[in-house]
Amino acid sequence: MKNKLLGSAALAAVMAFGLPAMAQSPIKVGFVSTFSGPQAAIGEDMRRSVELAKEHLGGKMGGKPFEIIYEDDQFKPDVGKARSEKLVQQDKVNFIAGYIWSNVLLASYKPVVDEGDTILISANAGPSQIAGELCNKNFFSTSWQNDQTPMAMGEYLNTKGVKSLYLVGPNYAAGKDMLAGVKRTYKGKIVSEDFTKWPDQLDFSAEMTKIAAAKPDGIFIFYPGAHGVQFVKQWAQSGLNKTVPLYQVFSIDAITLPQQGDLALGTLGAQEWVNDLPNEANKKYVEDFKKKHGTYPSYYGAQSYDAIMLMASAAEALKGDLSNKDKVRAEMKKANFKSVRGDFKFGNNNFPIENFYIQETVKDPQGMMTVKTIATAVKDAVDPFAAKCPMK
Repeated sequence: MKNKLLGSAALAAVMAFGLPAMAQSPIKVGFVSTFSGPQAAIGEDMRRSVELAKEHLGGKMGGKPFEIIYEDDQFKPDVGKARSEKLVQQDKVNFIAGYIWSNVLLASYKPVVDEGDTILISANAGPSQIAGELCNKNFFSTSWQNDQTPMAMGEYLNTKGVKSLYLVGPNYAAGKDMLAGVKRTYKGKIVSEDFTKWPDQLDFSAEMTKIAAAKPDGIFIFYPGAHGVQFVKQWAQSGLNKTVPLYQVFSIDAITLPQQGDLALGTLGAQEWVNDLPNEANKKYVEDFKKKHGTYPSYYGAQSYDAIMLMASAAEALKGDLSNKDKVRAEMKKANFKSVRGDFKFGNNNFPIENFYIQETVKDPQGMMTVKTIATAVKDAVDPFAAKCPMK
């Protein structure tokens, strides 16, 4: 009888001291990006901002510690899919975020949001399919739908009287969306449209020759990362920078500017976030990032920072209890966090309703290459595929 009582007491002690330990089991966040190869600088910029968000949160979400498991998609859809499946099935993460490339996100989408019933926050890629018919309660974006940024540029070019454009972009999902986006709003003449091989093609001399012969009023491009560096350099080397202005989305940013340098000065781009947006959350983010890394963050980083803060807002509202996914999704839908872009709200398809700005490449007072806001192109933009999403 005495042994039984001791056993009961021991069990009670284990329960008493074990439950708090169990309650502190960490929230797990998977983050998929490109951390190797020619586009690794983008992934590293995202990682830096994720780690800064974690620091700003004191390492906790809703009172519970959280850990981040980084996975390298190697710039390949099949690898990204495999890494995403590993995070869901093996690591059993509460959230997955990241995804630079639309083709990687599309390959990973169903295994995460459908088969894995796991919440996915895209910190960059925004393919039209996911915004429309393939929208899902488990998918959220802290960036944009692919068409939106070029649509904003098209609107701006209309106001500036640009009569004709030559469009160039890579032949994959995002490239097609981006060129389709500018055509949605631009009212001038599309002189020609070239899709280049992705990701292998880094020589644009043939395209430069065709542009020179066409004599458009402007060139519109979408070339992220290393491809944007090469296009800008070759545009200048060809002499077209003296005769045909370059208008771009996602091709000139904090990551590419150290290599593009003065060649990019004066070029215009469109974006939903610029480092000089005057809200307090953004000021703190940019200042702390610059202190740590000696450079400006990019929009990839800003969107990744927001992705972590979005998760944290749901965890905070639920006091760290993420067991009921319906409640988690409902809290995320509220977007009750201080975004670096200011006010933040979701549309019915869980893509943001947001402003888009025109940015100019400049040097800051210290001589560092950066971009600054010169105009608001569109206010409270709703992406063009939201009406095709069956969610309300």
